[in-house]
Formats: sequence, C-alpha cells, structure tokens
Amino acid sequence: MITDDFIRAIPKSDLHVHLDGSLRVPTLIEIARKEKIELPSYTEEGLNETVFKPHYDSLEEYLAGFVYTVRAMQNPENLERIAYEFALDNQAEGVRYVEVRFAPQLHMGDQMDLETVLVSVNRGLDRAAGEYNSRPEVKDGRVPPFHYGIISCSIRSFGEMSEYYRNFLRAHPFSPPKRIFGLASYELVQGVVEIRDRLGLPLVGCDLAGPEYGFPADDHWKAFQYAQKKFLHKTVHAGEAYGAESIFQAITDLYAERIGHGYYLFDEEKITNPEIADKSRYIRDLVRYIADKRITIEVCLTSNLQTNPAIGEIANHRFGKMREARLSTTFCTDNRLVSKTTVSREIGLAVEAFGINPRELKNYTIYGFKRCFFPGNYTEKRRYVRSVIDYYERMEREHGLA
Repeated sequence: MITDDFIRAIPKSDLHVHLDGSLRVPTLIEIARKEKIELPSYTEEGLNETVFKPHYDSLEEYLAGFVYTVRAMQNPENLERIAYEFALDNQAEGVRYVEVRFAPQLHMGDQMDLETVLVSVNRGLDRAAGEYNSRPEVKDGRVPPFHYGIISCSIRSFGEMSEYYRNFLRAHPFSPPKRIFGLASYELVQGVVEIRDRLGLPLVGCDLAGPEYGFPADDHWKAFQYAQKKFLHKTVHAGEAYGAESIFQAITDLYAERIGHGYYLFDEEKITNPEIADKSRYIRDLVRYIADKRITIEVCLTSNLQTNPAIGEIANHRFGKMREARLSTTFCTDNRLVSKTTVSREIGLAVEAFGINPRELKNYTIYGFKRCFFPGNYTEKRRYVRSVIDYYERMEREHGLA
C-alpha cells in the first residue's frame, strides 16, 4: 500500500513550477512592508482568505495573486532570498531535482538587467544546493544530492506589465503586437544563451506561457528555432486552456520536448480549425506521436482544477486518459503558493483518485528525472538518475513495497 510516509520518503522531481507562484507568505508580507507594496492584508490568514485560496472561481482569480508576488521580486536581494527559500521548501519534502521557471522580463528595468535577474535567482538556488549537498548523508552517497535547472519563460502576449515590457512596447510603435511579442521572446532567448555560455549558469531551457487562444506558437518560432540551434531545451505551456491544435503547434513549430499541462489533448470540442475534418483521428494521431517520441506531459492536477472549476474533482482530470494512452507524464505543482500544494500532495491526490499502483508510481516518478533538462552531461545525468533509482528502491524495501 502506498502511504503518505512512503510518498514523502521517495526522491521526487518538479519539472513545472513557477518561482513567482511559490513564495512563502511571511516572506511576501515582510518584503511588502519593506518595499511599501500594498497588499489586501498583511497577515498570513488574511492573504489566504483574500488572495491565495484553496479554491478559485476562474483563471482570472487564480492569476490575481501574481500581481503581488511579482512586485516583491524587483531587486537582486529579494530574488535571491525567494529562490533560496524556494529550494529549501523543495528539499524539505524530498524533492531532489527541480526546474524552476519564471519570466525574467517581468523583473527587468532600471534596477536589474537580464544577467542580474538570472544571477540573483541562481545565487539563491546554488546556496541552498550547496548547503544540502554538504550534508554527510549526501556526501557519502546514502542520499541523492539536490540539483536544479532554471527555465526562462517567454510570454505569448503582454501589456505594460513591467518596466521592461513597457519600454519594449514603446520602442516599437509601428510594429503589430504579435511581432513585438515574438521579438521579446527572441531577445530573451538570445540573452539566456549568451549568459549560459559565458557564466556557466544552469539555464537549461526556455518556455512559452500565457493565453493560447489568439496567440499561436508560431509567433515565437524564431526564438525557439534559435534555442534549438543553441542546444537550449524547450518546454511549452499548451493544452491548458486550448486544445490539441495548440499542443501540435508547440511540438512542430517550437520543437517542444515537454508539454506543460496538456489538459485538453483529448477534447474534440476544443479543436476549432475547419480544415481538421476528422477530429477524432487527429487526436489519435497526435497522441500516438507524443507517445512514440516520449514527449513528457507536465501534469498539474490541483492547478488545473483551480483554473477550470468545471472539472469538478481529481478523478475527472484528463490524466486518466493520459494514463490509458501510456503517455510519459510526471506530477508537478505549477505554483506551490497559489495552488497551496507540494509534489507529495500532488502524488497523493493521483494515487487516491486513480488507484495508481506501486509500479506505476515508480515509473511516473523516474520519468521526472529521466526527462529533466539536467544541466550536466549525459554521463553525469545517467549516474544521477541511477542514484535516484537506487534510493527509490531502498525506500520501497523499507516501506514493504519492493
């Protein structure tokens, strides 16, 4: 029987988690007081009642909290602290590998350029990793070390939501918005590659987030083609609020190796292209392609229920269909604060709702490590994954699940 103790004990990964959605509430309050940021409440209880709720009525309500968290991340000191605490929180629940993502251009302006933003976040993560990996049980190999990667998010569409975006829009007064959105993505990816190569930071991948409908993936093709040529990994938010077409575009136009959410992969009514006559066949072909290529779907159960309350309960989540199709999937948090969740909680929800057996859970867990964008070379990654598997199997024996 898979128990909560076993879930906490096993080594876990989180490949889809946003830094600006994963702050500690006390830290947010402290920074807000210091930086004179206006909050609806300055108590943890008050913010949990007004902003960071267990349940939301819509995607818009879910996203409202990011207005406050992003404002708290506008200088190097705060970014480093938030990243450091984020890593500690992951380590505390047994997450051994995490790929944290965020949109650097939301934090760029007079105080910070792209390099300062990325260096600050990495400094916090690296400090936490160094502390953890210096523990005796890690150094002697009894426990797998903690590793991390950083994923930079481009945004499908934006307004004057940061100093950088405001200046970027004003610098291109004669360009249509879609061209500007693509240019911002291209500028970001070029910068990430240059900083990665010059400073050796673990900048492992790029992502595309934001509203899918009306903002197709190919607007950002040039940026992701550049990433492809420069050996920067690619994951794309797709199928979260739009259907299989969005996922297809992410894979074919942006070379996506993983898909964030992918919730509406199986929904025929979400296909709007009149040229797709046989929607059922289109979905079957796409599902088969995803399975054949082992394109991993980053499943975020709680987040999907919160942004789409019509789902109702976990058992109705499309993960059930992904499981039937034997797709490569891994459980992720999306936002630890906004969704009030952890990797352990997500796994527990899946085990209870879908009756996942020990062998399946082991596969889902190891997929997260095998399909990660590990910052080391292939040999180092294989050695690390092997250490994770060995530790997992030891936990199975200790909990009577071998």
